[in-house]
Amino acid sequence: MAEFLGIDVGSISTNLALINEKGEVLHQVYLRTEGQPIEAIKKGMAEMKQNISLDSIQVRGVGTTGSGRVLAGTVVGADVVKNEITSQAIATLHINPQVRTIFEIGGQDSKIIILQNGIVVDFGMNTICAAGTGSFLDQQAYRLRIPIEEFGNYALQSTNPVRIAGRCTVFAESDMIHKQQLGYEKKDIIAGLCEALVRNYLNNVAKGKKICPPIFFQGGVASNSGIRKSFEKELGVKVTVPEYHKVMGAIGAALLAKEEIENTGKETSFRGFELVDKEYRTQGFECDGCPNHCEVVEIFIEDELIARWGDRCGKWSLTYSQVG
Repeated sequence: MAEFLGIDVGSISTNLALINEKGEVLHQVYLRTEGQPIEAIKKGMAEMKQNISLDSIQVRGVGTTGSGRVLAGTVVGADVVKNEITSQAIATLHINPQVRTIFEIGGQDSKIIILQNGIVVDFGMNTICAAGTGSFLDQQAYRLRIPIEEFGNYALQSTNPVRIAGRCTVFAESDMIHKQQLGYEKKDIIAGLCEALVRNYLNNVAKGKKICPPIFFQGGVASNSGIRKSFEKELGVKVTVPEYHKVMGAIGAALLAKEEIENTGKETSFRGFELVDKEYRTQGFECDGCPNHCEVVEIFIEDELIARWGDRCGKWSLTYSQVG
C-alpha cells in the first residue's frame, strides 16, 4: 500500500492527515501550534509514528498547506506546497463533488470558498478582526468558565437567544458582559453570541458572495454545534460538517501530493519520520546587497543548511530552496 501525508500549519493549530491510494483517512492529528511550528510538526509526526505501523506503510508523497506551509515543506521535504483555499477545496470536493460553498473558520481567520462545477470561482478571507474565530470563542468560554467543548451544547439549549453586537471582538465582549449584568442566562448569551458571530461572518467574509447549497462548514470552529445551527437559521438551508472538519486542509494537501506524484512519477522528497529525532534550527540575516535590506531566513537540520528564503531578488533563496 502507498500512503500520502498532508500537513496544515496554521497560527493556532497544526494538523496532519495520512491517506491511502483511495483518499481514505488512515490517521489524523490535530494539535496546537503554540507559536512553535517546527516543534508542532515534530510533535504531530511523533504522535502519528506512535499510532501507525511504519513497517506496513510507504509514504509516497507529502503536501503542506497553511500559513506555515513553506516552512513545513522545507522541514519535512514536501513534494507540493499549496495555499489553504486550494487545499480546503480539494478535500471537500473529494467528499462531495457537488459542494457549492465552503465556510472555513479557524483559530485566527475565516474564509469562504465558492465552487462551481468543481472549480474555485471566488473566495473571501477575514484576517483583520478575530470576531468569530476560534481564539475569540476560546476567550469567551474561559471568561464564562465553560469548557469550549460545551459551548455549542449551551447554545442548543437556548430558546430565547440574546441579541449580541458581533461586529468586532471588543463590542461583542462588552455586550456579553452587559447582558450578564442584566441577569440573562448563560445559554441565551452563548446562543446570542453564536448568532452574532454568524452575522458578522456573512456580512463581512461572505459579503457580495452568492451562497448556494450544498454548504460544508470546516475548521476547528465547526465543532461548535451552536455556530452550525446559527448558520442554518440565518440561511434557511442545511449546513454539513464533515467528519474530518478539523483537518480538511491537511487532507487536501495529501490529495494534492498524491496527484503530483501520480502525474509526474517522481520519487518523494519526504525526509521520513526520523525527522522527529533531529534538531532543527532557524536563523536569519539582513542582506545589504541593495536598498531593500531583505531579511533572509535560514533553516538548518543539525548543522546542515537546507533552505533559505525571504529575499526578493532570489540571490539567496534560489540556491537552497527545495519547496518551490
